Amino acid sequence: MKVLRLVLAGAAIAAVVAFAGVGLPGSATGSGSDDTPAAERSISVSGQGSVQAVPNQAGFTFGVSTRAKTAAQALQANGVDMQKVIDALKAAGITVADLQTSTVSLSPIMSEDGQSITGYSASNSVSATIDDISAAGHIVDAAVAAGANQVDGPALTVADQDALYRSALKKAVADARAKAEALADAGGLHVGAVRSVAEGAAAVPIPFADAAKAASSTPIEAGTQEITATVTVVFDVS
Repeated sequence: MKVLRLVLAGAAIAAVVAFAGVGLPGSATGSGSDDTPAAERSISVSGQGSVQAVPNQAGFTFGVSTRAKTAAQALQANGVDMQKVIDALKAAGITVADLQTSTVSLSPIMSEDGQSITGYSASNSVSATIDDISAAGHIVDAAVAAGANQVDGPALTVADQDALYRSALKKAVADARAKAEALADAGGLHVGAVRSVAEGAAAVPIPFADAAKAASSTPIEAGTQEITATVTVVFDVS
């Protein structure tokens, strides 16, 4: 009897296992098929935004080059001349914080045949940031009058570029959504929430010389600068 009961129990367990295996769901899914959940559908687009601003800062480099028979004489004379330029820049309104020495150099002057040294040339240059572009021409004139014989610039910039770039980023995201909605509408879809946003490389401001000249013997045109931002945005679609 015990043997018979064990056999019957084993058969019953096997039957339960057999029926339990019927109708088990499969593990394969079709990506992009008609039954893909809406939450898994997305569209990726790029957007671009830009803002324009009038530069309010100008950067210049003023230099003095001096020649003398000996290296010591050239360097000493150059230091005296450069100090006059620095004093003139300060008198014209450039603060100490906006003045910075760029280069100091000393090199021999060779004869025409290159066989002997006939003297030495010393150079010194200082960079200056001008916060009022309308005064830039006058400051250049003051530096040259004080003895500067090398002038490089202007490098025109906008003081608060970070804020302008953030505005350009917002416009870029809005541009991306407009493109996504156009694409989705063509495909009979609806654009939903933003899934991800990736920032592109910041563009170098592009100058446009369309502003009036400053009233000065050395005219400086402020123009405008365009600050551009690019983004790549992934939107949910349904």
